[in-house]
Amino acid sequence: MNLKTVETKEELQDAYHVRMEVFVDEQNVSPEEEIDEHEKTATHFVMYDQDKPIAASRLRFVEEYGKLERICVVKDYRGKSCGKQLIDAMETAIAYKGYRKAKLNAQTHAEDFYKKLGYKTVSGEFLDAGIPHITMIKEL
Repeated sequence: MNLKTVETKEELQDAYHVRMEVFVDEQNVSPEEEIDEHEKTATHFVMYDQDKPIAASRLRFVEEYGKLERICVVKDYRGKSCGKQLIDAMETAIAYKGYRKAKLNAQTHAEDFYKKLGYKTVSGEFLDAGIPHITMIKEL
């Protein structure tokens, strides 16, 4: 599997394809909510198995945090460390920019996954796109 920082329009479309499959088709998030005003300023990541896009995420810098967003893996590839590889790549990019803290809003069902990667829950539950979430942070 090959993880890339998005550099071309085609790679960005591949990242969007994964996000649409996971968030829009599978989780019923509206396309208008999924693709938002932050797309142009975010750093995007996409993972491939051969030429097939299988995972995606984006990274923004907000206040003193690198903010990990839109982390998703297509169903057939879950449990194969794709999500961990995305997180590792984003944390490396955060540290490279000189930031020392990472933040994310996790779907509540993924809280344990992020805890295993060193994230701590810092909020109560809230809804985002109709899905229960919590905010988590990590000192890098």
